[in-house]
Formats: sequence, C-alpha cells, structure tokens
Amino acid sequence: MEKLAVMFDLQNQLNNSTNGENWVNGITKNNKEINWKRCIYMECAEIIDSFPWKHWKDIAKPADYENIKIEVVDIWHFIMSLAIEEAYKNKKKIEDIIDEVSDTNEFKKIIVKNDNVANDKEIMTKVEDVMLDVLNKEFDINKLLKDFFELVLMSGLDLNSLYNLYVGKNILNRFRQDNGYKEGTYIKIWNNKEDNVVMQELLNDNPNLKPDEVYNKLDEIYKQLS
Repeated sequence: MEKLAVMFDLQNQLNNSTNGENWVNGITKNNKEINWKRCIYMECAEIIDSFPWKHWKDIAKPADYENIKIEVVDIWHFIMSLAIEEAYKNKKKIEDIIDEVSDTNEFKKIIVKNDNVANDKEIMTKVEDVMLDVLNKEFDINKLLKDFFELVLMSGLDLNSLYNLYVGKNILNRFRQDNGYKEGTYIKIWNNKEDNVVMQELLNDNPNLKPDEVYNKLDEIYKQLS
C-alpha cells in the first residue's frame, strides 16, 4: 500500500513539473494534447520488439528480458497517469485510486515475491491484451489494471522490483527533463551505456537508495561525462 502510494505521488509530481498542473485535463503547459492511451500502446509495441517475433529476421536471437522489464515500468508510468486523469474526471482523489487498486486480487498477487518469467508467446499475448484495453472504445480502467498486473508477473516482476525500477526510472525521467531532454541537448549514452542501464546498475548496487539519493548519484555520473 505504501509503495503504491509513493509511486502514484511521484508520478503526479513528475506530470505536474513536466506538463503543468493542467495535465489532468489532457493538455500540457505548452497547449499540446496528452494521449496516455497512445503512450501505453506505443510502449507495448516496444515490448513486442524486444522479442525475436519477426519470422523473417533474427529468428535465433534471444528476447531482451531486461528491456522488457524497463518497458513494463514505462507503461506503468502512463497507466498511473491515465488512472489519475480518469479519477479527476470522476471527481475522485488520488487516495481513492490507491485504495481501489490495492484492494484488487490482481494487485495482491504481485505483493508476493516473484521472479518467474512466462514464455515469449504468453507475454506477447498479454501485451496485446493491454493494447486492446486502451484501443477499445468501451474503455475500462479496471480491465487495464488487471491485465497490467498479470503482465508484471509474467515479466518476472513483483511489487518490490516494480517499485525499485519505477522509482529509478521516475527519477531518471526527472533528471532527463532537468538536463535538456525536451530541448534535445541531453546525452542519453553514458560511457557506451544507455542511461536506463546505468540507472539499473546503480539500483542493483545500492538497493536502499532514496529517490533524492538516486537523483544525486545520477547527477554525479552525468557531470563526469561533461
């Protein structure tokens, strides 16, 4: 429950700082339309591209399971944003969403430690279920959350690992914004590694870092690049 609340709070803060407080109405501070559903299905496509699904190319190439986990976390950013937006439309508070989500059977299942990864076909089928959820005209946020938490388990994640990766990626996203991501001046490759990988290694080596400490560590490494 506490970790779920922290993630929703961090996501709300990130959206406020990046898009302005009017983001819950679907508009950024630069008057650009926000489409969280599109964000979700585009990230889903990136998960599928982490598998050697093309029958004409790279048929023996192994799936990139570490990237799949990162993409699942990216989807979680957008699902929380969509859930907050939906709650705002229905005059609910973020606390109401947290209570509703934490009470679902699917969420309760991810509380248990898990590192079992489903087979490639099962994961891709579940990813496509998530895509269909947001493409369906009869949108159901509860169905989306159900399918997403099932995808979390299939990807070898649980609440703790989802939380750790989410906090790391959330802080990395904030760090990117603070260092010229929108302007195109941000350096994404750090000493021949993508910043996502650096962030994962940082958390693996220091699993107890608090969000501000993660930010400061990233800042130290980034300044050495400059």
